[in-house]
Amino acid sequence: MTVKDYLDSTYLKTPEQAGISNSETLNKVHEVTQEAIDNGFYAVMIRPDYVRSVRELLDAHASNVRLGTVIDFPEGTAEVDEKLREAQKAIADGADELDFVINYTAYKKGDVEKVSEEIESCTRVALREGKIIKWIIETAALTDQEIVRITQLIRNIVIEKIGEDQADRVFVKSSTGFFETPNGEPNGANEHVIKLMLDNAGPLLVKASGGVRSYEETKKMIDLGVKRIGTSSALAIVKGLTSKEDY
Repeated sequence: MTVKDYLDSTYLKTPEQAGISNSETLNKVHEVTQEAIDNGFYAVMIRPDYVRSVRELLDAHASNVRLGTVIDFPEGTAEVDEKLREAQKAIADGADELDFVINYTAYKKGDVEKVSEEIESCTRVALREGKIIKWIIETAALTDQEIVRITQLIRNIVIEKIGEDQADRVFVKSSTGFFETPNGEPNGANEHVIKLMLDNAGPLLVKASGGVRSYEETKKMIDLGVKRIGTSSALAIVKGLTSKEDY
């Protein structure tokens, strides 16, 4: 495998966040998708509104690039039935992979039962539909102890409730890249939090996302043991450059 085989090329800004129109956003999504096709990236990761259009583009090129989308992004506070409705629509529109933002706010408040129900219900639906599922835990919002425990919670529910044979279809993922940290502190993947996740996720897989912008950072994450990397800098990475993208 080469670096490009780990990359989920990502565009998740809304038109408002990017300061551009809806049509310009669609064009940007298509541009990122075409880059993924042309460069053989593993996947393209976009918001649910664009899944059907990107599915058509990938199919028109008979491309093997996987199509991923985000669910309940970026807050993760929706009720489980809302998450499932959003996921089912994304599946119907042609998504291959679903990256759910876990309700880390409820977890931090101690409502482990609510979060456990969400993990089991959403994971079952995604796997039943033949999809890869990734749980974004938003590491910048968590203490080290919370990172360890929420990673263990996801792992234990998958193994005990769903089956260890499904572990290679479930990821724990670091970040949305949109969490606002105080004083501009890093809000994405870094070596410390990724090691915590890797030490506690197995046999589930780990995806590093948020702030990976260079080939060197990407290689470091791969060497640590992550199996996927979400980045808006995929093209720069494969060219050996450092991107100035902000997530």
